[in-house]
Order: sequence, then structure tokens, then C-alpha cells
Amino acid sequence: MSGSIVFGGVDVGASATKAAILDSEFRLTGSDVRKTGINFEACAQEAMNSALASCGMKSGDPARIFATGYGRRNVTFAHATRTEIACHSRAAYHFFPRKITVVDVGGQDNKIIHLDSQGRRDNFKMNRKCAAGTGAFLEEVAQRMDIALSEIDSLARQASHVVHMGSYCTVFTKTEILSHLRAGEKVPDIVAGLVDSVVKRIIEMDPLTGEVVISGGVVAHNPILADMLASRLKHPVHILPHAQLAGAIGAALLAAEE
Repeated sequence: MSGSIVFGGVDVGASATKAAILDSEFRLTGSDVRKTGINFEACAQEAMNSALASCGMKSGDPARIFATGYGRRNVTFAHATRTEIACHSRAAYHFFPRKITVVDVGGQDNKIIHLDSQGRRDNFKMNRKCAAGTGAFLEEVAQRMDIALSEIDSLARQASHVVHMGSYCTVFTKTEILSHLRAGEKVPDIVAGLVDSVVKRIIEMDPLTGEVVISGGVVAHNPILADMLASRLKHPVHILPHAQLAGAIGAALLAAEE
């Protein structure tokens, strides 16, 4: 598609860096996801180059590139930066153009964003104080249980019941896991309890009113999170298309519009 007008977005998160390429009709034509290293600039450039290569383009082709995320100010090749809230809002409204509540479950923080019918933000909340309820929480407890992150969704779906987790603290939860194992609880039931603890943490952040849309790498790899959230809320929860790329897609949309 060389020669076409395209726009780029790059989201440098604390855990993963994502890049997205949109064409002039706002369709996703290329993308890349990789672990964020210690060199934010290099990681962002590699992700963008890979996303461009995936759709037959090169670094000079995008008409405009916006950056977002934890390391957005380190992306010197971007034309401008936008906040994570702005980018996740724009991506969610692109796919669900109506009044919605957006839940983004990230590697290090969670966001809840309330949008009106025009896509304007009514309010938002962020959790930055603790890893509980984030991807980092699941990563640490999975490591403690000696299971791969990729196994969490399938294990949780095998559960016969959900083991109650009394603590949200990652350190205390590790001790609690040992207690449950000693008591004879099965691994799938404990894993389901861990996912449920993430759900409870999200619900406690802010009221999830109306239609709920969930995004982020955690739900992209563990869609059971959306199922369990819907069960607690007693109404459907939508998973955003290309959920892990939400920030990058939103940045590219803003780059195209501005």
C-alpha cells in the first residue's frame, strides 16, 4: 500500500509498546506489540518500523504520528503527544460511537473513563498506587504459582468454583495462595479467584454505569476477565476490537483528525 496516506500511533506503556497504522479511512492496516525495554525511544522506533513493514510501508510514509503512554515524551519522531486518557477515549468511541464507560486494564494501572454520546469525557479515574488489579498483579501471582501468563484464561475457565481472595495486596496474595494450596484448593479454582480479585478491584474504582467497553492487553489475552466483570455487573461487557492496541489506535486517530 505504498503511496497511500496513512497515520501512525505509538503507545509506550510501562509493560508493552504498541504501534498502529491507519489508512485514510481509519482502518487498521499494520501493527506491532513488543515488550518495553529500558530504551523507550529505540523500542518505539522498532515497533513503528515493524508496524509499517507489516503493511508494506517505510518510516517516512505516515503523514502524521502521535505518541501516548508512559514513555510518550521519549518518542522524538512523533509529531505530537497525547494523554492515555485522550487516546483510549478516542479509540473506544471509534468502535462504539455512543455513550459508554471505558475500562482499560493495563500492565501497571487501570483507567475508567465515562464518555457522553458525543465522545466527550464526563469523568475518569485512574489507579496508580498499587499493582493490585492490573496486569502486573496477574504476572506476579502467576509466577508464584509456576504457571505461564498464557495459561490464565484457560485455567480459569476450568474452575469448578471461584476461590475467594481476601487480600488485594500482591505480597499478601502470594501468601494467601499458599494457604489455599495447602487447604487442597485446585489451581484452576485459585486462578479464577485471582481474576475475580482483579474484577472486584475494578468495580471498586468507580461506578461502571451504562454500556461498558473494556480494553487493554490483560483482557486481550484473558477475555474471561470481561465475562466475570459482566457476571458481577449483571449486564454485557464488550471487549474493544484490537484491545491491546487501543492507545496506539487512538493516537493514530487523533493524528489523522488534528
